[in-house]
Amino acid sequence: MMQRAAWAAVAVASLLVVVKAVAYIVTDSIAMMSSLADSALDVFTSSINLLAIRHALMPADREHRFGHGKAEPLAGLFQAAFISGSVAFLLIESASRLIAPHKVEQPVVGIAVMVAAIAVTLALVAFQQLTVRRTNSVAVGADRMHYVGDLLVNGGVIVGIFLSSQFGWLEADPVIGIAISVILAWSAWTVFVQSYNQLMDRELPDDQRDRIKSVVLRHAEVRNIHDLRTRAAGINTFIQFHIELDPTISLLRAHEVSDQVEADVCAAFPHAQVIIHQDPAGLEQPPVFARG
Repeated sequence: MMQRAAWAAVAVASLLVVVKAVAYIVTDSIAMMSSLADSALDVFTSSINLLAIRHALMPADREHRFGHGKAEPLAGLFQAAFISGSVAFLLIESASRLIAPHKVEQPVVGIAVMVAAIAVTLALVAFQQLTVRRTNSVAVGADRMHYVGDLLVNGGVIVGIFLSSQFGWLEADPVIGIAISVILAWSAWTVFVQSYNQLMDRELPDDQRDRIKSVVLRHAEVRNIHDLRTRAAGINTFIQFHIELDPTISLLRAHEVSDQVEADVCAAFPHAQVIIHQDPAGLEQPPVFARG
């Protein structure tokens, strides 16, 4: 499903680039050019996402025992860098048009193209949202954020063209271009932070850590949990912790309890890899470990 979402994003972005390029030539609108640049970036970033997802889904091998999940956040960093460069270009071009504004030509064509772009993008975002809900993919989630931003961008282009053509406010077109640049900059920052956190093995959010503890402690024979450590890499989640058990139970029973706890955690967190260490309850823990 992740690969289908990535292919759909590449196809939609490519189609919009062709249509918006024609519309920009016809209208000579800076807001349209901003939207065209955004769609061109989408082709690039969605293509990187497609390659990253295909690589991330490869199974673990001898050289990559934890899998290839970090290909996704690496792709996210490339996206953030590329978008930042386009933001600088659009700001410079919009500022020049603000100083020397032009009249927008063929406004009806520009507005019609943007309405069609919004309809196609809405369908893509809905499919990406479904994919993220089912897979928790960072790459698809980052791409979805771009296309949500595109909906605002396309709406802004319509407003800019309308104000410029119908009310003679020529500055509206470059002002919308600047607003689009700000939206793209925020998108780049959000993608960067999410990707950076995964590459730096940041702990899962507190609500997810609390959920892990709740799942573990539901088992009647688990007296406590400590040293919970978590991280994510693409769609994969890595979870490890210690459970405290009755000191008098057999090694076999401790192993059975751990298997049951692992199965419960994996059911709650699909694509999780779980490592559990069993401790006898009441054993003082070494101070070197940070309590989870």
